[in-house]
Amino acid sequence: MGNTLAGWLQALALVGALALCYRPLGDYIARILTTSKHLRVERGIYKVIGVDGDADQRWPVYLRSVIAFSAVSVLFLYGLIRLQGYLLLSLGVPQMDGHQAWNTAISFVANTNWQSYAGESAMGHLAQMAGLAVQNFVSAAVGIAVVAALIRGFTRNRTDRLGNFWVDLIRINLRLLLPISILFALVLAGAGVVQNFHGFTDVTTLGNEVQRIPGGPVASQEVIKLLGTNGGGFFNANSAHPFENPTGFSNLVEIFLILLIPFALPRTFGRMVGDNRQGYAILSVMGLFWIASTALLTVAELQHHGSALQAAGAAMEGKEQRFGIAASTLFASSTTLTSTGAVNSFHDSFTPFGGGLTVFNMMLGEIAPGGVGSGLYGMLVLAVVAVFVAGLMVGRTPEYLGKKLGGREMKFASLYILTTPTLVLVGTGVAMALPGERAGMLNSGAHGFSEVLYAFTSAANNNGSAFGGLTVNTDWYDTALGLAMIFGRLLPIVFVLALAGSLAQQQPVPATPGTLPTHKPLFVGLLSGVILIVVGLTYFPALALGPIAEGLS
Repeated sequence: MGNTLAGWLQALALVGALALCYRPLGDYIARILTTSKHLRVERGIYKVIGVDGDADQRWPVYLRSVIAFSAVSVLFLYGLIRLQGYLLLSLGVPQMDGHQAWNTAISFVANTNWQSYAGESAMGHLAQMAGLAVQNFVSAAVGIAVVAALIRGFTRNRTDRLGNFWVDLIRINLRLLLPISILFALVLAGAGVVQNFHGFTDVTTLGNEVQRIPGGPVASQEVIKLLGTNGGGFFNANSAHPFENPTGFSNLVEIFLILLIPFALPRTFGRMVGDNRQGYAILSVMGLFWIASTALLTVAELQHHGSALQAAGAAMEGKEQRFGIAASTLFASSTTLTSTGAVNSFHDSFTPFGGGLTVFNMMLGEIAPGGVGSGLYGMLVLAVVAVFVAGLMVGRTPEYLGKKLGGREMKFASLYILTTPTLVLVGTGVAMALPGERAGMLNSGAHGFSEVLYAFTSAANNNGSAFGGLTVNTDWYDTALGLAMIFGRLLPIVFVLALAGSLAQQQPVPATPGTLPTHKPLFVGLLSGVILIVVGLTYFPALALGPIAEGLS
């Protein structure tokens, strides 16, 4: 069986597995977010941190809780990384400099996991486990908590309460992320992913040379790296490394983990708003974009233009022979359509149009299906815009799920949509205007521009994958990309929670014959069109200067 056929069979198996999990997992997450019962261990944690588990928060308080938790997390992780040389299990790793440590702390707290270092040589086991892995859990839980607050904004009436952030955070970790992570850590370890505390082991090669082989608790961190759509690899090669992703089976499991929760959350949305058809509509849009991206990316990488590509049968540069084209592009589309950032091949080596598609996937806002929580709340904001556009077309006040969408709501939605493009385009423009930062590009011309555009797109959208070919371990890039990551994470959350608070204060309006049905194919098409138009108008000039120009040259 060829690698291409095997890759397509993997895609079919993946769709089947996700379909089987959609309903039970989505329903389970809905129960976690709506039940009034607390587990004994949860009540114990509430008591320790001084939280009333039965008290709901107003949206400004919910927001302050998110920001305070994020700030403390950044300080803790920064301190841990800077002091790791003095702590246990440091493996003799030298101290990371201040700018890079700040960038790394911001990156993992923002669910971005951008890494300007090689994990196996820059991080000891304690920093990996107590620092990076912990943030993989809690940053993912923050995203789900925020989308839960937004859904409550649609379901609650004449109130300013959106739930309790601390309750949401603890429940999501204890009841959802930890159980799945434990189960699939065993699966990945059984599939050959490394799980030990060996540190570095010296071995003698067939050439009679001594080579240092790194080890560590990889399988346990690999699961939450993917399940939480984080993406930071234990090793520099990420999921292209055989210790992180040894076989075709482990590759399929890892893609499944990336997509599992984001594709289940539309079911959670449908259950919480009391209409499962709403969830199916959102799922349909997500699925259409994911399928289209995977198909186009695979076709782009199977093109045989040029003697080298004809000899190889496809664009195999930067791809693992273990996986081939189809399994590599399936991973690439899944990781760039979510906020994961893990890679099993190197996007800088993709064809111009293939690499351009990975950038475009992130420019969509990573909503198909997106990061855990962040993908769904991004899609719901775009759904609000689509309903507003439909209302303008027929000349009536737009309504979504019984809530009117007036000027206040549209201001929050518009600010949400404008935030990330502003960070991406301003950051890229400033980098290209500075001669010293242009010198960090490995390639000149359109491909070099694509390297810079990819870096800021990845950072501002909290993806974390890298195009490669760009020297980013400089004070300027550490600072600029760090700012893009933290603003790209927190500013959209501000506008989402403000929108949720505005919706929750409204009195619901009954549906009328003129109300747009948001569960039918017409709405699916409208929402898909709005997404493409918004992204196209925003980013097309930048794409034309980079991957499109390179592909047409």
